[in-house]
Order: sequence, then C-alpha cells, then structure tokens
Amino acid sequence: MAPSRTLRTLAAAVGGLIAIAVTGPAMAMVPSLARTTPAAAPSLPGAALAGGFTPAPPEEPRPPLLPADFQGAGRYIVRDLGIDVPFTWQGRNGNSQMIAGGPEYPIWFTNLIYDNTLYTLTYKWPGIPPDPPQPCHQVGFFNRQMFNDLLKTARFVGPEILQGNNSRYVDHWRVGVVAGFTQPGEFPRLPLALGDVYVDQRDPSRWAQVLHFGIQNLYDPALDGWFTLNTFWHQPGQVILPDSCLPSSI
Repeated sequence: MAPSRTLRTLAAAVGGLIAIAVTGPAMAMVPSLARTTPAAAPSLPGAALAGGFTPAPPEEPRPPLLPADFQGAGRYIVRDLGIDVPFTWQGRNGNSQMIAGGPEYPIWFTNLIYDNTLYTLTYKWPGIPPDPPQPCHQVGFFNRQMFNDLLKTARFVGPEILQGNNSRYVDHWRVGVVAGFTQPGEFPRLPLALGDVYVDQRDPSRWAQVLHFGIQNLYDPALDGWFTLNTFWHQPGQVILPDSCLPSSI
C-alpha cells in the first residue's frame, strides 16, 4: 500500500484494494531456504510474536487471509529513497487501517478499508509539497471480503524461512493485477500491481511481510516498497477514519 493514489488502480482492477496489499521484510530479514525443521515441531499460541513462526506439516497450503480483528506492528521500507519508518496495520470488525511513518518522519500516510469504502491519505512524502495538504482520496467500494477474494487467486511460490533475530517459517504467495489478455500466448500484457505475501505456515491469517510493486506506488521512483510485521495478534485493533476522509470533507 503506498501513498495517495497507491491503491486507486488496484481498487479499480478488482472492484476495489493492499492493495490493501498487504506489503516487506526488515533490513535484516531475508527469504532463505525452504522448510528444513521436522514437521513435528510444536505450534505456538495464536497471540505469539511473529518471530515465533514454526514450520507446518507438509500439506496443501491455504492462501493468505485477512482476519476481521488483528493488530500488527513493524517497519515500512522504501529502499530506493532510504526510508525505514514505523508501520502499523490494525483491523476491527472487518475495517482495517495501515499507518506508515508520522509527522516526525520523512513519510506519513494511511490507507483504510472503512464501512465498505477504500480510502488513502498522504500527509508527507519526499517531493510532494506540504501546502496545500493532500486531499483524502475515497477510492471506491471495497471491503475485507473483496480483498480476501483477491487473495484466493494468489499463486503459491513455496515455503521459506525469514531469517532475523528469530527464524520465521512462512509460505510465500504471489498475487497480481495484470491488464491485457488473460489467455496464454503471445499477447500484450501490462502488470499493474504485483505483491509477494508471506504468512505463517500454520496460520495463513498471521501476516509476516509484504513486498509490492506497481503503479499503485506512484510516488516512489522505483514503484516499489515493502513492510514487515514484527508482531501480530488476533485481537481487535484501532481503526480511525481521519476527519478529512469524512463524507462532508471529501
């Protein structure tokens, strides 16, 4: 998910969102070898730190799923701009909100799914004048169910280990929106948005990181960015629609 017009094209392509899509790892975390720990490794409680991911038994993996209630925190990284800022993603009753950076950081934006509507609002971004303030963009009709339907079309890449302070056993999925012919063969196609989603092998509703590329990252010269979630709980979070996104302000 990226600033301002980040999700506009993706939303239109699927009837609405990360983008919400979700989304990239911390600097020290690198996708590595496939699962190597025996399948009998014990599972951890659902509210464990993301660093506690353990390998799942070999079976057909389930695609990523965005839960109705959750709290996640980590970093949002735009490598070509040298940006590494705090990031949160929270959900409550099916609504959800991403916040990257803040007033004291070089970037600051929020993306929301709120009452079946997708919003994106950029407060700060390099090269974007602060005055006048950027408006809140009401992208259109979109909700959690539509996002999860999009995730069902994701292609399974394989099991991986994200290495950091704790090894995290994840399943790697690729989801994308492409304009052009959908039949195989030598036809013109244009990738609008691509995302690599990493979720817990035992619980695909526990998100670890997302790397995304496409015209939804319009403000980034390299058209990419990522976020990592160092913690993830299945507990209701806080989702607040900014005043500038209220119907009377748009």
